[in-house]
Amino acid sequence: MATQPSTRFSENYELKEELGKGAFSVVRRCVQKTTGLEFAAKIINTKKLSARDFQKLEREARICRKLQHPNIVRLHDSIQEESFHYLVFDLVTGGELFEDIVAREFYSEADASHCIQQILESVNHCHHNNIVHRDLKPENLLLASKAKGAAVKLADFGLAIEVQGDQQAWFGFAGTPGYLSPEVLKKEPYGKPVDIWACGVILYILLVGYPPFWDEDQHRLYAQIKAGAYDYPSPEWDTVTPEAKNLINSMLTVNPAKRITAAEALKHPWICQRERVASVVHRQETVDCLRKFNARRKLKGAILTTMLATRNFSSKYEAPGKWATPLGSSDTLPSSTPSLNKMPPTPFFQSWVSLYYNIHGKDITVLL
Repeated sequence: MATQPSTRFSENYELKEELGKGAFSVVRRCVQKTTGLEFAAKIINTKKLSARDFQKLEREARICRKLQHPNIVRLHDSIQEESFHYLVFDLVTGGELFEDIVAREFYSEADASHCIQQILESVNHCHHNNIVHRDLKPENLLLASKAKGAAVKLADFGLAIEVQGDQQAWFGFAGTPGYLSPEVLKKEPYGKPVDIWACGVILYILLVGYPPFWDEDQHRLYAQIKAGAYDYPSPEWDTVTPEAKNLINSMLTVNPAKRITAAEALKHPWICQRERVASVVHRQETVDCLRKFNARRKLKGAILTTMLATRNFSSKYEAPGKWATPLGSSDTLPSSTPSLNKMPPTPFFQSWVSLYYNIHGKDITVLL
């Protein structure tokens, strides 16, 4: 399907039910009138956007038009009207990859290898087209459908940038704290390697269910990341093959010039010789830890969403746990994001805790 701007959205598509909502946009299922094919329409109210936000919207659409890959949520149409901009994407119905993993009856190191291979394929395509995603994280890793073996799809190019080849420059702070690379935190020039660092964090989580860098205090978290201070504690890492650890080490190399590239990672034995190298033993402990990790990030995201909606937070925060500054900004990092363990028992906090307990029927302290 052509990705050139169309004339009127209503002439080509019929809107259906709402799928999600943001501060300035809503996502609804839509059906193309001529073919009957289903898509997801992101509808942005451009009247509410600043000039800079509108430039970012145009950049996102321009970037998405360049990317056509089985492991990337594809933009099919971009339609600008007087008060709204419509971005028509693949309708992705499988939910988040991490949520799917915890629902599986069997999950092994070989499965983790297959997951990260698809993620690396998407990143390699981005980098081949001189696009840096800058916000690789579990929330942006979706499944095409609920069918077994459905493809992993990389989504959300709202923070993505265009670069010139292997260009390294200061493009401003952008991303999600636990997945930021050392060079971004050090305010050094950066480029494509930042995505590989995030892939290393994701692979670590895929194997044991918790992240390599973690601290409730953001200053200590950033110090860990800048130093590349992670390890492989027993007993959970004792059953992970040396080849898997070798790939993680190659991705979580502090010096971006020495960090493995996406193309190189796809040739790593743990990826391309999976059947021979990766373990096929079920990793129940990983699934259990990942279930807690999922619940924790969902709850913190929900709380931060509520805080952002009810308090006058800095405009740097673009979404729960995500932040960015203008390109070329010299702003310093936020001193900290709201810590769940340090939050006062305000009514909205208590309501989210109660909501979580009512839905999941378990003590929230297990997750903190």
